[in-house]
Amino acid sequence: MKLIKSLYLGSRFFLVLSGIIICFVAAYVYAILFYPTLLLFLGFVLFFIFDAIHLFSPKAPIQIERIAEKRFSLSDENDIHLFVHNRSKIPWQYELIDELPVQLQIRDFVLSGKIIPSGTNHHLYKIYPKSRGVYVFNSVNLFLIGRQGFLKRRIVFDLRQEYAVYPSVKQMKAAELFMSSKIARLHGIKKMRRLGLSYEFDQIKQYAVGDDVRQINWKSSARHQELMSNQFEDEKSQTVYTLIDKSRTMLMPFNGLSLLDYAINSSLAISNIALKKQDQVGLLCFSDKIGAVLKADRRQGQLRSIMELLYKQKERNLEADYENLYLSIRNLIKTRSLLILYTNFESSFALERVLPILKRLNAMHLLVVVFFENSEFDSILKSEGEGIEWHYRQILIEQSMADKVAMTNELNTLGIQTVISKPEDLSIQTINKYLEIKARGLI
Repeated sequence: MKLIKSLYLGSRFFLVLSGIIICFVAAYVYAILFYPTLLLFLGFVLFFIFDAIHLFSPKAPIQIERIAEKRFSLSDENDIHLFVHNRSKIPWQYELIDELPVQLQIRDFVLSGKIIPSGTNHHLYKIYPKSRGVYVFNSVNLFLIGRQGFLKRRIVFDLRQEYAVYPSVKQMKAAELFMSSKIARLHGIKKMRRLGLSYEFDQIKQYAVGDDVRQINWKSSARHQELMSNQFEDEKSQTVYTLIDKSRTMLMPFNGLSLLDYAINSSLAISNIALKKQDQVGLLCFSDKIGAVLKADRRQGQLRSIMELLYKQKERNLEADYENLYLSIRNLIKTRSLLILYTNFESSFALERVLPILKRLNAMHLLVVVFFENSEFDSILKSEGEGIEWHYRQILIEQSMADKVAMTNELNTLGIQTVISKPEDLSIQTINKYLEIKARGLI
């Protein structure tokens, strides 16, 4: 019974059998075709038997292993490696079907190849997870193809493995790399000009061409008989909190990823940069109620704690309670801090409802409101069409874009820092704003 369940008929079996049936039908009209067709049928049966013996004579001809990183990065390409080992002295032609996680919704995944005796084949494929959580890879189904192509033997390898999809570590490391590389400007990261002086004195060093002449230390220069200049560094141990709105306004998807996931990826990237700048970083998630809270710190495991909390966050299809957010911040954050608020306002009415709370928060701390612009509007505006419906849609889009600009101007007029960005550029734009605030010494 087990043998029959592992037996599958190949496409060539049906093609040849269909041809034989047609020949038998033709033999009713032309009797001379009967005996050649009968011989063809007997040969077909013999080849079928030979195929079965060839497929099932070795007990375990093939071994398969799956190798991947323990953690996947959200919205990035993640590599999966499949190794096929031939344990027999027979060359094989095969097909592979890996039972992928249900979140990927891929139902036509097939790999094929030929393997030499005692050889090893390597298959690499990539997945692009669009949601956080546990992804379960189940069995790998191997179909060995007979020499004549009439039969296939199915061998199931129980390689069930679970992988956790975390906020994008790759994007976080890329942002850190671009910060310290000469190609940073090509990726949108700006080098901000420092306005004024930091209060953190670092050292007195030898003057070099390009140093600010105002920082020349004349007493030290006279003592060393060469120009010496004072060197300052960014203030350290400043407090930075990322506030993430998990309400229904963050459910909108772009390129298969929700605004919440874009905010989570950006929050991880900016937290890493702030920790590299020796600042203390904390996290607060909210919707209709306060969710995850992590007090600001710069200890060694702070970034890992942030990542674990971000991994567990889920959207809530309810309105955000900004009054509750204000009370929580008052109780949690006692010193003036930088608050980076990830949210989204689709209309000026939505902003007006929470504007009094935002003004209070900005009075106590330095508030940066990060919200999104619709990246699909540009392509729609550039599209060609006609009719009342098309013109009406164009007018609505232009009005929505104008509202975003008006909301940004209103917040800036009230002294509230803003970042408005397309979802895919969110991390870079937020890092730029953080660097600008550090350079201007606003906190």
